Amino acid sequence: THCISSAASDVYKRQLLTMKRWIPWMAAAIVVVLLGGGVWRAMAARQAQQKALAEASTQRAEAPLQLAADEVVTVQSSQLSLGVPVSGSLRAVDSAMVKARVAGELQGLTVREGDTVKAGQEVARIDPTEARARLRQAQQQADAAKSQVDINQRQYNNNRALVDQGFISATALVTSQASLEAAQSSYQAAVSAADVARKALEDTVLKSPISGLVAQRLAQPGERVPVDARIIEVVDLSRLELEALLTPADSLAVRVGQKAQLTVEGAATPVQATVVRINPSAQAGSRTVPVYLRVDQPAQTASLRQGLFVQGLLTTGSAQVLTVPLDAVRTDKPAPYLQTIKDGRVAYAPVQTGARAVVNGQTLVAVDGVPVGTTVIAGRMGSLREGTPVTAAQAAVASQASAPAPAPAASRTTP
Repeated sequence: THCISSAASDVYKRQLLTMKRWIPWMAAAIVVVLLGGGVWRAMAARQAQQKALAEASTQRAEAPLQLAADEVVTVQSSQLSLGVPVSGSLRAVDSAMVKARVAGELQGLTVREGDTVKAGQEVARIDPTEARARLRQAQQQADAAKSQVDINQRQYNNNRALVDQGFISATALVTSQASLEAAQSSYQAAVSAADVARKALEDTVLKSPISGLVAQRLAQPGERVPVDARIIEVVDLSRLELEALLTPADSLAVRVGQKAQLTVEGAATPVQATVVRINPSAQAGSRTVPVYLRVDQPAQTASLRQGLFVQGLLTTGSAQVLTVPLDAVRTDKPAPYLQTIKDGRVAYAPVQTGARAVVNGQTLVAVDGVPVGTTVIAGRMGSLREGTPVTAAQAAVASQASAPAPAPAASRTTP
């Protein structure tokens, strides 16, 4: 009995030890099963969420974008006035640089920038002391030469009388005549020298050749100036012009008499200009063609000044073209394009742009590549994905200004 009890005890102990060894494995298995169930439930929930999001996105994608009447425009045919841009600085048609004609000390220069001068008015003078002395010297030499002419004239008259009476030979008369002619030539040379000296004395007085305003004063009284030294510059602001340099392509359409509207830097109102001359030769290097425009300035205002920068458009003609608002042309791709509505979806239409004009406060641009009446999404809508479903209001064509009269001059530049 004791042996049987001992054997049963040993078996129970072995079973207990075996159970103890399996307990960690069973616990680990239970944890793994629980974790796997949690992961599976999380993945299932995530898949369900993604499916719901996809269904919602599909529903939103299928819903068309509603566009108001002012969010779309149409391609319209408009009469635009064509033109080329011009710019440059104004300059006076009549201007003069008063220079020193003789060297010497500058005296009597009192005018300054902005002072008014008249044609022929004395503005300065050069010290005339030396010029007066040279004139006296030349005049005295001329008087001496005149006296010599008188002596030779009397000698010639006496010799001719003696020849007639037969007292001297004809050879002596010829010699006397040659001496008289030499004296006369010397006298003429002396008179010419005196005239040159007199002209030099007159040149010591500097006068303004035109009426106008002093633009620059380039010398000071008491300064010794050389010949051709610049003293003052006088400009006549009653006639101003603009020299515009045009490209060869733009110059082909320019004609004398065409009008331009210029904006002066700092001025609120534009000024009118007229093409008066076209240079027959293009400039070397740049190949630009100078075109000269006379600027019309009211005499009572005279607000324009030489050197002011102006820019504007020169009207060269008109054309019937297809137009859209400038902001409707997209330029975020290599070539410009329009966002049009085709079959209820957004479609990209490549276009070529041309002249621009401002009509009723809206900038229009000529386009080529789309037919008239095409519905275009306005620029303020931004970039839309091609193929996006959209619906537009029926009154979508009223956004673009439809002016039957010719528009202001249009630039040839492209966006």
